[in-house]
Amino acid sequence: MQIGWIGCGVMGASMAGHLLEAGHALRIHTRTRGKAAELLERGAIWADSPREAADAADVAISIVGFPDDVEAVHLGKVGTLSADRPPPILVDMTTSEPDLAVRLHAAAASVGTSFLDAPVSGGDIGARRGTLSIMVGGDDPAVARVQAIFDVLGGTVVHQGGPGAGQRTKIVNQILVAASMLGAAEAVLFATRAGLDPRRVLESVGSGAAGSWTLSNLVPRMLEGDFEPGFFIDHFVKDLGIAVREARGLGLDLPGLALAERFYREASEEGLGAKGTQALLLLMEARQGG
Repeated sequence: MQIGWIGCGVMGASMAGHLLEAGHALRIHTRTRGKAAELLERGAIWADSPREAADAADVAISIVGFPDDVEAVHLGKVGTLSADRPPPILVDMTTSEPDLAVRLHAAAASVGTSFLDAPVSGGDIGARRGTLSIMVGGDDPAVARVQAIFDVLGGTVVHQGGPGAGQRTKIVNQILVAASMLGAAEAVLFATRAGLDPRRVLESVGSGAAGSWTLSNLVPRMLEGDFEPGFFIDHFVKDLGIAVREARGLGLDLPGLALAERFYREASEEGLGAKGTQALLLLMEARQGG
């Protein structure tokens, strides 16, 4: 396929690389061209705008930072939907707002294009390994046409329903992740303060009922002092804010989610926004005077 690819951040660059390896032709646009340098060396073509990346492509795919970025990429003056020949399918893999996904679906339909919201989970590790979980919202025919692309990028691909269903499923994912990250940071603090060897503790609890993706992949980073981003705290603050607003819209009071959102917002305010989500440990250590 001819793919227009927009976004080469921590996850996007690896994902685009897998598509090149699978034999697809890529026209790439990203805010900072240097982040696409390796992909361009491997045969991808540079595009000066999302519009140029999308023009006459079989599909255009975005994975950017924030809902405002998603809107600009697809609805802006040089967005994908302004292309002379918009692609038949647009896919946004950013974690964004369900209502925006619904609006983009309608905007795409008005020019004869299908839109899929397909946020992902698995962080930089899943992106590098091609094992992401992909949660898809949109129409059946469009999902079927890009299934081969999803299969290159993900180990689990589930069509959740109509427009916005992928984003709503990702909210569920982030509520679960938020709870596990709070528990992981508190557990590391307790083990350390109690005089235990946290790595040895991890051997015991990682294969029991407490086992989780967070425990297997992010707690080792905590213990190694590696707080570089597989997923930015600032992006997680955005995700949890969306989750809080959507929960309120459903008339739900979710105190665990609210607590996690408050802690991560505080971490961002304390200058940790460009660190990985595992850097919540640093905030908790500071709060304990540790």
